[in-house]
Amino acid sequence: MELMRAVVAEELRRPMEVVDVPIPDIGDDDVLVRPSASGICRTDWHVWNGDWTWCGLTLPLPITLGHEIGGVVERVGADVRRFKPGMRVCVPFNFADGDCPYCRKGLSNLCDNASWGFTTPGSGGFAQFARVPNADLNCVALPANVTEKDGAALGCRYMTSFRAVRSRAQVQAGETVVVVGDGGVGRSAVQIAAAMGALVVAIDTKDSALDASRAMGASHTINSSGLTPEEVRESLNALVGSRGADVAIDAMGGRNSTLTSLHALAKGGRLCVAGLTTQDDQGEVALPIDLMVFREWSLVGTLGNPHADYPELLRLVDSGKLQPSRLITEEVALGDVQSIFDRMPTFETEGFVVVTDFN
Repeated sequence: MELMRAVVAEELRRPMEVVDVPIPDIGDDDVLVRPSASGICRTDWHVWNGDWTWCGLTLPLPITLGHEIGGVVERVGADVRRFKPGMRVCVPFNFADGDCPYCRKGLSNLCDNASWGFTTPGSGGFAQFARVPNADLNCVALPANVTEKDGAALGCRYMTSFRAVRSRAQVQAGETVVVVGDGGVGRSAVQIAAAMGALVVAIDTKDSALDASRAMGASHTINSSGLTPEEVRESLNALVGSRGADVAIDAMGGRNSTLTSLHALAKGGRLCVAGLTTQDDQGEVALPIDLMVFREWSLVGTLGNPHADYPELLRLVDSGKLQPSRLITEEVALGDVQSIFDRMPTFETEGFVVVTDFN
């Protein structure tokens, strides 16, 4: 039996350890990927913490987490046609079957039979090898100028922001875009919206995060610590005028960030929610429905990114217009994953922390 090193979660909220486990077997439609870089996303911490059970999400234990993978194909199943050993790939977190009505419409992110990289046994990125099911659909080849670190950065947070900004909020050049929450999703949204020609205002409670957003292209920042949504709007008015923002991206999820995002909008403004709630709200946020009617605010959600949209995203990264690897703030080893998790409850991590040492 061939073994590999992997970070294994045995129980929720219990410290994880690096142990030797069997290398995953692959089926005829699968590939085995050797990760070169694997992002430590806050989503991994949330599911390890037992969050989102109110959405029906449960974590099969024991399991190896990690769902932002850039790496190299090691082995291919007998029926795989698009990939060969040695090819560089990224692995989006949302695995689809390619056959359901949503997949046939190009919306693989909404697949009726979806599985997630952070809940699929054998597919976790905090390991020396990861299995990718239905690989001809669920693996994405990297162009020449896109590194495996770029690929890891694209696997969840960046591609979620890409869909939020480009498709769901439909940001246009010259529009004012407010991004609430400067974590991995928010900082990605700032970079993407700025690259599309929008005037971006970043809102967060930490000055260090706001400084990073300026480096990613934000024209203005607001420290919202201690401010009500209405007070944040007053600060926004002082920066961009009383009309407000055309678009808001809620990159956090939860009552305060959603209300802050809504109150930032101009009449006819568009809010895209890209974050999920926590134990505080457990999926339920009260909305100012009357204001939404009188001001014709629109609200949409966004989930991941359809595989069909990856060619455009990769073209923009390949050309240098988008630069996901600029969001990488730390590179760590497999044995550091738990210590990164330990820093997440108090928001001590910023940007993208990526595993690059798998020994």
